[in-house]
Amino acid sequence: MKYALATSTWDDREIEAITSLIKSGQFSMGEKVRNYEKDFAHFFGSKYAVMTSSGSTANLLMIAALFYTKNMKQKLSRGDEVIVPAVSWSTTYFPLQQYGLNVKFVDIDPETLNFNLKDLEDSITQKTRAILAVNLLGNSNDFAKIKELIDNRDIILLEDNCESMGATFSGQMTGTFGVMGTFSSYFSHHIATMEGGCIVTDDEELYHILLCLRAHGWTRDLPMDNQVTGKKGDDFFSEAFRFALPGYNVRPLEMSGAIGIEQLRKLPELLKVRRENAKRFLDLFSELSYLRIQKEVGNSSWFGFSMILEPDAPISRSDLIDVFSKNNIEFRPIVTGNFCKNLEVLNHFDYQIFGDLPNAQYLDNHGLFIGNHHVDVAEQLRFIRRLMG
Repeated sequence: MKYALATSTWDDREIEAITSLIKSGQFSMGEKVRNYEKDFAHFFGSKYAVMTSSGSTANLLMIAALFYTKNMKQKLSRGDEVIVPAVSWSTTYFPLQQYGLNVKFVDIDPETLNFNLKDLEDSITQKTRAILAVNLLGNSNDFAKIKELIDNRDIILLEDNCESMGATFSGQMTGTFGVMGTFSSYFSHHIATMEGGCIVTDDEELYHILLCLRAHGWTRDLPMDNQVTGKKGDDFFSEAFRFALPGYNVRPLEMSGAIGIEQLRKLPELLKVRRENAKRFLDLFSELSYLRIQKEVGNSSWFGFSMILEPDAPISRSDLIDVFSKNNIEFRPIVTGNFCKNLEVLNHFDYQIFGDLPNAQYLDNHGLFIGNHHVDVAEQLRFIRRLMG
């Protein structure tokens, strides 16, 4: 029996969507991407959505947009302090470095694997300009507490929700609590669009900035009346090659938009099965006293199943890796583990570490995760449970 980290969520509908695009000859971003963005915004309860080439480039544009807004309450400048959790994917952090921000790493909670809320509270200073909350492995942060901490402070809340599509907190979709939130639709995530990402926001100006930054910094994709340049000219030839912001080319393929439309229709059922698998996982593995399982906050979308060995565990992580490897059980570190161990890349950062990060380091030394799926994996989970004694 092989237990993969992820499996395809595609069927004939996605293949037909690709085939239709090939027949049409439309490969660059167009109507399908626009329709996907409308569907995405509606599904997550946001006013606007902007599809990108990946979750990583969604993070890049999210940070970049805050440098060009005219709204001073939502504006970032080089040297501003941004608080992040010490456990996340690398491209949560890299846009912060690339835009010259001061990155403050804060420890995680050993149970939720998101922000340690006490450390987050203690780390906030008069210099703090933004908090970038990461919802890890499908699990929401406690946004009621986070909003309480930043109440009446001049602090921007952002979300990296790339691993937690479909999670909710107090009935609200994660990714929608901050000024902007990012999503990923990479193969191993909740939906798959080849490569792909998305940014949601309720702010019209930021939406227009994102549209401009996504494609070369030109004005072509902006509405006639917009909050980047004001009113566009009537001369298409001149306006189509007018550049307003120092942007990128991080557009998605039209095929990714077409696939995304089909995938988004499936998402409620995909989430339902993932949560059913999570119930089975919890039933089977919670009886292992030496195993720490991620504590759900709100309603998790269960990206995967983390396993952290307690200090008194009768086995080591090396033992677990050996058993899983021999039995075709795919596994990974819990995201990057403690990102602050990566001193080579941190040499390029303006950063500070709040405290000693004991929980992030413990997770780094003693944790891993296995995948969750959109199909029933009860039999496979029982097999894995038997392997662990």
